[in-house]
Amino acid sequence: MQPVRRLLAKTVVRPTLAPDPGMGDFAGRGRVTDVFIALGANLGDAAQTLRDAVAAVGRLPHTRVVKTSSLYRTAPVDSSGPDYLNAVLQMETALPAPVLLQALQEIEAAAGRERPYRNAPRTLDLDILLYGSGQIDSPHLQVPHPRMAQRAFVLEPLAEIAPERVSPAQREAVAGQRIERLESILLS
Repeated sequence: MQPVRRLLAKTVVRPTLAPDPGMGDFAGRGRVTDVFIALGANLGDAAQTLRDAVAAVGRLPHTRVVKTSSLYRTAPVDSSGPDYLNAVLQMETALPAPVLLQALQEIEAAAGRERPYRNAPRTLDLDILLYGSGQIDSPHLQVPHPRMAQRAFVLEPLAEIAPERVSPAQREAVAGQRIERLESILLS
């Protein structure tokens, strides 16, 4: 089996997912949208997998990574297994939300992501947190992410790169969750 890094480096995503009717105006019309993505991993070399995932996202067509947070170590939430490494990235993209979702799932698959059961340990998890100012409610995608306000591993890295997106009350609500900031920059 090839190392994850080589697989992610070779991943060329050519998304073909048809727009989901629940996406409304956020099915995309070629405009650039500001998007925030949560990244997480707790199997294998999680730190390198997250770095490689950021690079793979940056190679998506009509997409530019704007900022990345530090890496954070957190205990699993509603799950078991080793601690997770988490981060958040900000990107600009002209990809419609359903196409972006498919592309992220292809990056996860290239990293060996399996879905044996809900909240299983994983080699890579990529979640769309925010897609512009849009609200999306479809069977395949909900934006804003429905559980982001309950998770320190999302709110703390998001607050690092976009403090205006996280209120003090939201941060206070997750203050009891164990989270440790590690490296100061996800990508060099």
